[in-house]
Amino acid sequence: MTTTPVSLQSDAPARNPKTGPSGCKEIAIAHSPDSDDAFMFYGLATGKIRVPGYKFTHTLCDIETLNHKAMDEAFYDVTAISFHAYPYIQKDYALMACGGSVGENYGPMIVASQRIAMDQIGRVRVAVPGTLTTAYLALKLFAPEIETVTVPFDRIIPEVVAGNFDAGLIIHEGQLTYGASGLHKVIDLGHWWREQTGLPLPLGGNAIRRSLGQDVMLTVTQALRDSIQHALDHREAALEYSMQFARDLDPQMANRFISMYVNERTLHYGADGEQAIRKLLAMGHERGLIPNAVEIDFVG
Repeated sequence: MTTTPVSLQSDAPARNPKTGPSGCKEIAIAHSPDSDDAFMFYGLATGKIRVPGYKFTHTLCDIETLNHKAMDEAFYDVTAISFHAYPYIQKDYALMACGGSVGENYGPMIVASQRIAMDQIGRVRVAVPGTLTTAYLALKLFAPEIETVTVPFDRIIPEVVAGNFDAGLIIHEGQLTYGASGLHKVIDLGHWWREQTGLPLPLGGNAIRRSLGQDVMLTVTQALRDSIQHALDHREAALEYSMQFARDLDPQMANRFISMYVNERTLHYGADGEQAIRKLLAMGHERGLIPNAVEIDFVG
């Protein structure tokens, strides 16, 4: 479904895309340095996908930093975000209808060095990867009173192993590697969400600046969809490119991880995927975790 982004007005100053020396419109894209994002943007980053009159530049940064940059600066034309961050940037950005990561009965996990009974989970101190991450929102929906401390996502497993926290909320490749560190899964929040709602758990997406204008927004969104399709169609080459961002995963494990988060839903969320995004953010607002109501529109 294509939705024209007219329901919300941007607070950011209107601006056209920057025009480079070649006369091309320059589109600044930011995403996380993870194997799944690298796979998704492979076509655009390597020039396999080209759009006449456009040039794409790429900045790589961890997702929580990107959440805050989008909220504080609205700097990038296209930025990866956690869905939890979207309510705070909705006046400046619309969601692209492609490029999302959705957990099909899996997602962020609480892990611990000792087994923790479910009725005790609200009493533990948990390291989390950031308060704007969707993982954090799901955790607070699951256990509102839980005590959390923000830790860089790649330090959570080592900190739990060292005994500095009772448990950790893990995202990215840690969902596949925590067992090698001797940790135990307490709960998979993607599985919990499915049991609660019957829906997949939407984790992260890509947002595009409204001030670029509808035509540019649609063109850039289609370019991203073409990049995703190219990676899926040329999996071996895209996987080889992605391995430089795989953080100690072997090719087989990296392929498994990428399959979890870059698939047909990444091309389009589907009706239930869009419903899940709306439901997640509406529940967050209803329970006081998100201060403002959320109005979602999708581009492309």
